[in-house]
Amino acid sequence: MQKILILTAGFGNGHNAAAFGLRDGLEASSEDVQVEVLDLFKICYGKVNDWVTQVYLGMVGLMPRVWAEVYQVLDRTSILEKQMMHFTRLKSILEDILKSSDPDAVVSTHPAYNYVIEQIYKDHSKRPFSQMTVVTDSISVNSVWYASPSDYYFVPNRLTADIMIKAGVPMEKVLPFGFPVTPRFCELSGRNGSADRADGRKHIVYIINTGKKKAGRIIDQLLELPNIRLTITCGADPKLKGKMLARTEAVRDRVRVLGWTSQMPEILCSSDLVITKAGGAVIQEAIAARAPIIINQVIPGQEEGNAKLVEQLGIGAVAVDDDALLAAVHEALEDDGRLLSQWKQALESHSHPDAALQIAKFILHESESPEPRSGEKSAAIFSTRKIVTQPAAGYSEKRTLLCDFHTHTKYSDGKLTVPELVDFYGVRGFDCLCVTDHLAEKRRMVGKLSNLSNLTLPWGQIDEYFEVLEREKKRAWKKYDMILMTGLEFNKDGWSKKSSAHLLGLDLKTPVNPDHDLKTLIHLIHAQGGLAVASHPHEMKSVWGKNTLFLWENQDEFVPLLDAWEIANRDDIFNPVGLKRLPFLANSDFHKPKHIYSWKTLLSCEKHPEAIKQCIRRNRDISITLYREPVGEAVPRLREPWLSEMDLGGSHRDPAQSRTELEVA
Repeated sequence: MQKILILTAGFGNGHNAAAFGLRDGLEASSEDVQVEVLDLFKICYGKVNDWVTQVYLGMVGLMPRVWAEVYQVLDRTSILEKQMMHFTRLKSILEDILKSSDPDAVVSTHPAYNYVIEQIYKDHSKRPFSQMTVVTDSISVNSVWYASPSDYYFVPNRLTADIMIKAGVPMEKVLPFGFPVTPRFCELSGRNGSADRADGRKHIVYIINTGKKKAGRIIDQLLELPNIRLTITCGADPKLKGKMLARTEAVRDRVRVLGWTSQMPEILCSSDLVITKAGGAVIQEAIAARAPIIINQVIPGQEEGNAKLVEQLGIGAVAVDDDALLAAVHEALEDDGRLLSQWKQALESHSHPDAALQIAKFILHESESPEPRSGEKSAAIFSTRKIVTQPAAGYSEKRTLLCDFHTHTKYSDGKLTVPELVDFYGVRGFDCLCVTDHLAEKRRMVGKLSNLSNLTLPWGQIDEYFEVLEREKKRAWKKYDMILMTGLEFNKDGWSKKSSAHLLGLDLKTPVNPDHDLKTLIHLIHAQGGLAVASHPHEMKSVWGKNTLFLWENQDEFVPLLDAWEIANRDDIFNPVGLKRLPFLANSDFHKPKHIYSWKTLLSCEKHPEAIKQCIRRNRDISITLYREPVGEAVPRLREPWLSEMDLGGSHRDPAQSRTELEVA
């Protein structure tokens, strides 16, 4: 079993995109590999790191020229190497990780880690693992990427490789495999363009991440173009999404407005043209999707290289002025899209949607030991579970299962993506997890307001939601031996607590329209073998939130219909549910990492979805427990105490020490 450690940092999207794309490539390339992705800046410095990240994002967005000067200082001097020596906590923790987990290869998607590793092994004759670096910048590659040694550098294109070689990096160490986007781009390759589209319209994707005040005018003018369809992505900005929905109401047949989405591979691979800023991740994803690009913002520094890349490869244009942007779109589409076709043709030779798979194969080959490793250690940060490849089979023997049937992701009002939630619960040894994002009615005013808030799953993304969860079910079982169920929390909100109800639908196979009344919803959930559960049916005391008492006030009608009632939600225990002897469950109502420390359900049954549901229906061999992580063994498969709050942004050390170490830089 090969063990690969990937180190990343949240300073911009490119580092994390590369890290998780490579992780997916490694796991798709071999069943005999264990991969972990760690952001040690977040682990070590928690909220201080979050603050520094926001300062960085604010600087590059609001003071780009200031950031350009900082970027040049980093490029011309050894300041990063000197400053990393002051990050003693990060160095200490990384050293402990490397010693205890004994990885075969360490891959960095942020250059700072190479300096730390160099410090750790400066008195050693040889590192006991292969060290590799994924360079996420193009053309304008800062010297910090290669000033500290690495066995190999994976770069996104030949132009970048040539620049690094000219700078003195040995040619054999620079490998232009491409940017490791998720392998989903490889699966979707060939879908780009409108050749197979019945309506013949060109599909333009407008990613709004800058110039939000002017976006409306640009959209109006884009929609004046004949024969186009427009997808607008607003990210996690509910106000912007609401404005765009209102602005495009009259042309909804030609426009799709999205908030946060995990379906960018599908969106980009179905597009004919992408309008976006020159961010490293999105540019590389568009290239992988073979989607021509018009760049409407360039941050001085690393993004200048991305802009040059688009122009030098002949795969799009740079138009940072609004009028220039609209002129560039017109030019691309005129003469029946002649220029657009040229851009697409150029992309054919520069697109590498399989880069993550190619890099993964190289890493696995390079880090493979010629003989069995001696003194195999406990693999502290790596999975020690047996890999099982047949999730449908489950386990036939009866066992105690730790379960959470009420969790939320970024699809509604949660803080984690679906893959992040799976990893969060998986490393903690959970046996069953159900994702139940909020789904509000579309016809009632309260539901319409909820849908505009970005706090509920948009009905237009319901198919995407089911597709993502179906994909993650396989990964959850293969990597963590954990059953993942698809669920929904139906928000039937009225203007008062007694007219409001939240209903959980567990283990759903297909979407259910939320506009039905509660009894019909329960019938539709049961029709596909799912469970209908009353969510927080009584008064909540420990958290702020609107109480939902309709089901409780109408027990006579709903007790015969419901499979279970939440007897505990987060930190609340609803004693009346127990006094009524109703079938029960306990759930975290998870929205963010700290909610893990809450009530959970323990079942005694076979580890199989149908056995789990039958156990809940019978309501035998079921109990509740408060989830806690024992000191010294905080996360079941992250053994070290200092990793106990890895995902919580917390620290077991003096926060003043963490702050001081960061302020040095």
